Amino acid sequence: MADDSLASESASGLNGSSDEGTGFPEDFPHTARLKQAGVTTLDGLRDVDSLEDLKGIGPTYAKEIAEALERYDADESGGTTTEKRSSPLSGDGAAEDEPEGPWTQQSIEIPEGPIEETVSFDTYPAGQFSHDELGFSDDEVVDLLRSMLLQRRFENRCRQMYQRQKISGFLHLYIGQEAVSTGSVSAVDLGDDSIITAYRDHGMGLAMGMTPEECMGELFGKSTGCSKGKGGSMHFFDAEKRMMGGHAIVGAHLPLGAGIAFAHKYRGEDNVCLCFFGDGAMHQGAFREACNLAGIYELPIVFICENNQYAMGTAVDRAFSKPDLFKHGYNFDFPCSLASGMDVFSVNKAVRDHVENYARKGQPSMLEVRTYRYQGHSITDPAEYRAANELDQRKSEDAIARLQQYIVDRGIATDSDIDAIDEEAEQKVVDAIDAADAAPFPDEEAIYDDVYTQEDYPFIA
Repeated sequence: MADDSLASESASGLNGSSDEGTGFPEDFPHTARLKQAGVTTLDGLRDVDSLEDLKGIGPTYAKEIAEALERYDADESGGTTTEKRSSPLSGDGAAEDEPEGPWTQQSIEIPEGPIEETVSFDTYPAGQFSHDELGFSDDEVVDLLRSMLLQRRFENRCRQMYQRQKISGFLHLYIGQEAVSTGSVSAVDLGDDSIITAYRDHGMGLAMGMTPEECMGELFGKSTGCSKGKGGSMHFFDAEKRMMGGHAIVGAHLPLGAGIAFAHKYRGEDNVCLCFFGDGAMHQGAFREACNLAGIYELPIVFICENNQYAMGTAVDRAFSKPDLFKHGYNFDFPCSLASGMDVFSVNKAVRDHVENYARKGQPSMLEVRTYRYQGHSITDPAEYRAANELDQRKSEDAIARLQQYIVDRGIATDSDIDAIDEEAEQKVVDAIDAADAAPFPDEEAIYDDVYTQEDYPFIA
């Protein structure tokens, strides 16, 4: 996680008037959260053994509160940094009292430099975590492999169906990235927590339990599809499972992810939103707008960058002046981490930590998952920008092969068992193709359905 050795503090310091028995000093950080946790005075705060154990107080907030208390007790004045105002969603919704001084809490008195910061980031390398320590049973490990194999076989057949002109429009394949979807989905409460992603969404939909039939039906443009045949490859959706899309416009869904998290918090739900996006989306202004709003409103969201190295076709270290993408979240005071996307256990551990340690406690965060797509950006991209033998080298780290070897080495299943699982996945996809082929296209009258919630909306013929 990232932490700032410069303590968060308002321009007026922490020396505002206060009766220690009845409340906190003016501008003391995170008082709304403290009060929600049952701590209403400085004396009560001093009696708390572990701030991190308080409901709604994660490691980052605990550090800021502890430092603020230490400064207050030392009766220090002034400050070099500015404390963020409390979230507009905190408290009872009543208007804030009229401030005695300027509305802005940021000082115009510039301290002598240099200003120094100490920053640290958690990492989740491949091969560092076992299923036992993550709480997976042997059967659940096999289920992880089953999901990843289904995604791989589905995507391979999609490429074939596109070449046979069964699938129209754009097609962005997820081959190579299956550990990201599978590890992430197994770290949240499916059906309660929300997930939103970009246009490379087939694998995520399948990992969330959408059937191959409804997914292939959508790709074929059939009425049996998950979006009734009107969304296509880039617009998978399942409200019941809280799969909030596939979205085609690069970065455009990031503010939607923030809005979903806002809704969870506004409704008082203990749910979170995982917002997935590619490395290329980080160039968009919507990324910074969404992160900034999430930070201001203290939203329960994890921004997850699936860095598959090339965006549309330019290597990440050629496109970014700061190619360590996880560090960009530090600009918003987010805890930030880096995980291997070539190990399903590393992904699961990273996402689980960000969800339970941060998002569920009202702290947005950022996670970069480094992965690799084996295909071009889209089905028509020959990927000639890769170096010679690069693809073969990356495939040697394949997440499915890694998990298969892990399973065999630990006696969870045999090679024959894995072959049977793979054959089962392949047959499911073949059956889904047959079902999609036989399904009808949407009726012409359905073109106006699901455009507006109001059934008699004017201007609809």
